[in-house]
Amino acid sequence: MTNSFAQITAIAGKEIRDARRTYLLFLLTGFLLLAAMVSLTVSAVAMHAQFAEYNEARDFLLSIGKSTAELVPPAFFPMKLLRGFIEHVEIIGAVLGIVLGYRAAAIERGHSTLSLIMTRPLSQSVFLGGKLLGNAVLIAFGLLVTFALGTLTLAVISGVGLGASEYFRIFLVFIAATSYVTCFFIFGFILALRFKMLTTALLVSFAVWLSLVLIAPQIGDTLDPDNQVAGGVFKSLGIAKPLEKEILKSFGTYETIRDGIEQTSPAKHLERLSFAILGIKDTYNGKTLDFIFTERMVDVRWMLATLLALLGALFIFPINISKLAKEQ
Repeated sequence: MTNSFAQITAIAGKEIRDARRTYLLFLLTGFLLLAAMVSLTVSAVAMHAQFAEYNEARDFLLSIGKSTAELVPPAFFPMKLLRGFIEHVEIIGAVLGIVLGYRAAAIERGHSTLSLIMTRPLSQSVFLGGKLLGNAVLIAFGLLVTFALGTLTLAVISGVGLGASEYFRIFLVFIAATSYVTCFFIFGFILALRFKMLTTALLVSFAVWLSLVLIAPQIGDTLDPDNQVAGGVFKSLGIAKPLEKEILKSFGTYETIRDGIEQTSPAKHLERLSFAILGIKDTYNGKTLDFIFTERMVDVRWMLATLLALLGALFIFPINISKLAKEQ
């Protein structure tokens, strides 16, 4: 066991060194960070514009001797500024995982080092475990930098110091995002090992990324009437909850299909869970974590099931590494 662990950490260390030499991780993390920071800044500018309008209206009323009692200030929830930030992590983070998965296989197959590695007294599980561990560390590092700078930027922009509770919630989302990106790494890694042509594996990986990260969530959102009207269709029409439930019964099949499309997307599960934890969605703003995890346990289960299924595909269903090595 000790020898196997040493071998796994040695392979993991090699993965980290290889990534540092190619600057791939830094490039992708930088791109993710840039996109996330731009989104965060745009959200902050919009928020400041709302407050500026409120202050102008308040000052005008005061200048003419009117009461400001009926002037409702805009709601201020700093964590809501992270909406675009999370959406970029969903999209670009998945790309980061796929590219790292492709690189983890391509670097051995492309440089004909796989055959040399397999001459060592090394089991296939140890080899795969080392690859997984090394890249999981790389993913966690890249996301940690992104989330740390994003949190710092949020605190500076909002002008309100975040408390321990807010930091803990952001940390929970970081854990969920790391698991999400690791899923795409495993998927890309499996395809790059199983396909004879590496380019085919990469094309298939990005086709799946396009379908599950971009198309499926967009279809689900577009088909949801509540997303087409601010505050929701029923709320805008003043329809009470009991009547709303009765109306929805007539559209049970439609809603099942629409929700089923969304359920296929790991990105949507990360988004739903993250938006709930951070209070980005109004329904969960101010709610305890116990309440949130009870309500969003379906997303936690989907994400865990996806991760376990991919780990099973990697370790339980054998990939003939020795055959790949002979083909080099």
